[in-house]
Amino acid sequence: MARLWAKIIVRHRIARQDTAPCTLDGAQAALTELCREFDIPNPLWLGKHEREFQEFRHTSFLPEHFMEDVPFDRLEIEFLDDENKKRRSKDPRNQFDGF
Repeated sequence: MARLWAKIIVRHRIARQDTAPCTLDGAQAALTELCREFDIPNPLWLGKHEREFQEFRHTSFLPEHFMEDVPFDRLEIEFLDDENKKRRSKDPRNQFDGF
């Protein structure tokens, strides 16, 4: 089972956090549920967030990504895969050739 981990950051500290079950494609629905639980408005899901989430499974929302004022510095979300599958970088600079 996979989860979405959401953290509200205030002054570089986690003020509140929680997880919700989700799939990689269902992250926006899980984020809506977590925002309801945190009692905060839903952020705008922009192309930047989609790209970061697909590539890194992590993205963050700043106060300007909300239609209303929010009392925190940022909202971070991260996809947690409980199957512990290790992901490898596709960047050739990160490949180990051995000695």
